[in-house]
Amino acid sequence: MLKRIVTIQDISCFGKCSLTVALPLISAMGVETAVIPTAVLSTHTGGFTGYTFRDLTTDIPEITAHWNSLKLHFDGIYTGYLGSREQVQMVADFIDTFGEENTRIVVDPVMGDAGKLYAGFTPDFASQMRKLCEKADVIVPNLTEAALLLEQPYMEAYKEKDITTYLRALTDLGCRTAVLTGIRYDNTHHGAVAYDRETDTFCSAFRNHVPRAMHGTGDVFSSVLSGALVRGASMEQALSIAVNFTADTMETTLPDLETLPHDQAPWYGVEFEACMDKLVAYTRQITTDTD
Repeated sequence: MLKRIVTIQDISCFGKCSLTVALPLISAMGVETAVIPTAVLSTHTGGFTGYTFRDLTTDIPEITAHWNSLKLHFDGIYTGYLGSREQVQMVADFIDTFGEENTRIVVDPVMGDAGKLYAGFTPDFASQMRKLCEKADVIVPNLTEAALLLEQPYMEAYKEKDITTYLRALTDLGCRTAVLTGIRYDNTHHGAVAYDRETDTFCSAFRNHVPRAMHGTGDVFSSVLSGALVRGASMEQALSIAVNFTADTMETTLPDLETLPHDQAPWYGVEFEACMDKLVAYTRQITTDTD
């Protein structure tokens, strides 16, 4: 029987991010993927203007109640972009309802990047997100989101010891494992670092740095990490798969961006569709304790 995960985040009808990334990628990893859309947008908000937005907040408790009446079971719960404090609380309630002893709960505390909050968020939103992180097994912030969660200044420059300090502090929020994404210790490598509080161990994965920012790569990373963990991968395995596949999609997309001005945002997302065979191959390499 397939493992089953539910992912809770918005759906942008055009522009590859959130649910339009999570659903195909996790499904390709052989995990049944249920969704709870928190909002429907005509496009994502990172570069497009004039987009439509339909709030689905009131649907979340109704879906939760219906699924509870069906006694559905989930091996994983993965949360992404949540647009309000009210939605964060509803997702926390969902986790209380469906989270079981063996349910892997992954929270991507989407709030900002490059030292800035995303449009529509205020600094006090982080206080509500901290409460959701308490319920997670794994949290996956970037450096901006980590600074917000820890109420620390954003670090533009950092050393390895700064990252280890951040990771330990993030697990003090209540999660077992914290993963920091977008980490660069030098000019040639880019990746992620994880810390497991229960075993007091770190692991990391890096690939060559791709010299262009691309939209939606954080969603690609978190989706693949979640799928791998639900499939039974260790954190070290899951981190390696997520970093390598994200890098694959960026390297595949890069040639199509080279004709654009360097300051023009690649709004449409990465060409993950061309890399699906690699994701399937990575997934086949997952080993578990029962293998």
